[in-house]
Amino acid sequence: MAFAVGYGIAFIGALVAYQLSKGKSKKRKHIVWGIALMLAISSFLSFAVGLTYAFIVGNGWAALIMWYLFPIGFIIGLIMLLVGIFKKKEIEKVM
Repeated sequence: MAFAVGYGIAFIGALVAYQLSKGKSKKRKHIVWGIALMLAISSFLSFAVGLTYAFIVGNGWAALIMWYLFPIGFIIGLIMLLVGIFKKKEIEKVM
């Protein structure tokens, strides 16, 4: 049942990130989604996926797959955050 909490928190984190980035610029969206992915989504989703996989396989040591999933998600979130920080402001051209 603990994996349901992990999936729930990851879903709530994605929902909050969606609400915070709706109607914003691409730069702001990258920043919001990068922070959400690093803090809420990658950690809790890797936890839940690891426990689910361990339950399916029937081996508790299989849950250590989360040690591989978390850094991948965290690095993707960090890259998104850095893209958002260092992206130039877009200027709309009116012709």
